[in-house]
Amino acid sequence: MKIRTRLTLIYLFNTILILFTFSFFVYYSEKKNREKEFFILLEKEAYSRARIFFNKQIIPEIKQQFYHNNRKFIPDAKVAVYNANSQLIYNETTKPDVLKEHSQMLEYFYNGKENYALEDGRQLVGVRYDVGDKRYIVTAIAYDQYGLNKLKYLKENIIEYFLISIVFILVVGHYFSNSAFALIREIIKDVKNISASNLHSRLKIKKSKDELFELTQTFNKMLDRLEDSFMAQKHFVANTSHELRTPLTRLSGELEIALQKKRKKKEYVAVLQVLFNDTQKLIRLTNSLLSLAKVSGDNSEVSFGDVRIDEVLLDVQYKVQQKNEAYQVCISFEKEMENECEVIVYGNEELLQIAFLNIVENSCKFSPDRKAQITISKTLQGIELYFSDNGIGIAQEDLDAVFTPFYRGSNRYFAEGSGIGLALTQRIISLHYGFITVDSQLQKGTTFTIILPSA
Repeated sequence: MKIRTRLTLIYLFNTILILFTFSFFVYYSEKKNREKEFFILLEKEAYSRARIFFNKQIIPEIKQQFYHNNRKFIPDAKVAVYNANSQLIYNETTKPDVLKEHSQMLEYFYNGKENYALEDGRQLVGVRYDVGDKRYIVTAIAYDQYGLNKLKYLKENIIEYFLISIVFILVVGHYFSNSAFALIREIIKDVKNISASNLHSRLKIKKSKDELFELTQTFNKMLDRLEDSFMAQKHFVANTSHELRTPLTRLSGELEIALQKKRKKKEYVAVLQVLFNDTQKLIRLTNSLLSLAKVSGDNSEVSFGDVRIDEVLLDVQYKVQQKNEAYQVCISFEKEMENECEVIVYGNEELLQIAFLNIVENSCKFSPDRKAQITISKTLQGIELYFSDNGIGIAQEDLDAVFTPFYRGSNRYFAEGSGIGLALTQRIISLHYGFITVDSQLQKGTTFTIILPSA
C-alpha cells in the first residue's frame, strides 16, 4: 500500500473516530437531558394532581372530570395515589395494573428517591405527599412521545450527516494527499532519471523551507558524495592501472631484451636485479592497495584494543632504520609522562604502525640528511604526535591534495613513490577518530601533526 493511500485512510479513520465520538456524546447528552426534563414534568404533574385529589372542597364525583380538564404539564399522564401501607386509594386509569407499582417500588419512592424508569419506555415518578400527619405516595407515569420523536429525528440526522461527512472527508483527504505527494512524485521521477552516466544532475530545490526541501537538499548532497566517489573510483582505477602497468611493462621489456640473444652471466644477473627491484615495487604497491582497501571498506572486522603509542613508534623506528641504514629516526617526549596510561590509545596496532611508517619513510626519503624527528605530547585533546623533517618541503599548491590517492606533487622527481602512502595514513587516522594536518615550507621542511583521542 502506498504512503499516500495509507495516510488518506489514517486521516479518514481518525476523523470518523472523532465525528463518531462527538456524535455519540451529543446523542447521549440529549437523551439524558430528555429523560431528566420529562422526569421534572412528571413530578410537577404528580404534585398538581395530588393537590386536586386532597382538596376537600371538591366533591369526589366531579374530581375525575376535574382531573381531565386541568392537565397542566403532561396531558396523557396517569396518576395513582397510595397510602402509607402501599394500598391503592386512587387510580386514574380504568385499565387494571397499568401502572404496575409494587411494594418494593413504593418503598423506593417512600424513602425519597423520586424517579424511576420502566423497561417499556415509559417513565414513572413517585413523590411523597403529606397531608397533616398522614403520608401518601403519588405516582405519575407517561410515555414521552414528543421527546422520543425528537430524539429519533436527531439520531436519523446524525447518521445522515455522518455518512455525508465520511464521503466528504474521503474526497478532501484524497485531494490533500495528492497535493502533498505531488512534489514527492516529482522527486521520484527526477531520481529515476539519474544514473551513473548523469550523476551531475541534481533535484530541483523548492523555495519552501519544509521537510521536502530538506529531503531534496539531503539527496543532492548524497549525489555530490556519490559523484565524488565515482570520480575517485574512476581516477583510482586509472591510476592503479598506470602504476601496475609501468613496472609490468619494464619487467616485460627486460625479459624480452634478455631473451633476444644469449648473454653473459653478469648481464643476466643485472637483468635479474632489475626484475627483482621492479617486483619489490609491485609487492609494495599491492600491499599499499590492499591496506587502503581494508581501511576504506567494512571496518567491522578491524579489531581494536589498548595500544601504547611509544611502543608502536619504537617498532617503526626499528623497521625504518633496519630497511635503510642511512635513515635516522629520533623519538622524544615534549615533557615527561607521569604514567604509561598517558600514551595509550584505543586502536589497531598494525594499522597505526602502517600510518606512522608511511610518514617517517617520506620524511627520511625527502630529506637530504635522511632524518625524521618524532615528538610525543599529551594535551587535553588526546595524544599529539609531530613528525618533522628538514627536507625539500611541499609546495603550497600541493598541500590540499597531499592526501589524495596516487597524487604526487612537484617534488615527485626527488624520490620514487606511488602516491598511496599519505592517503592510506589519513584513512587510518580517521578510522581511529583522529586528525592529521600538514604544514610545510619549501627547502625548510615539513611537519605532520596527528591527534589521537586517549583511551
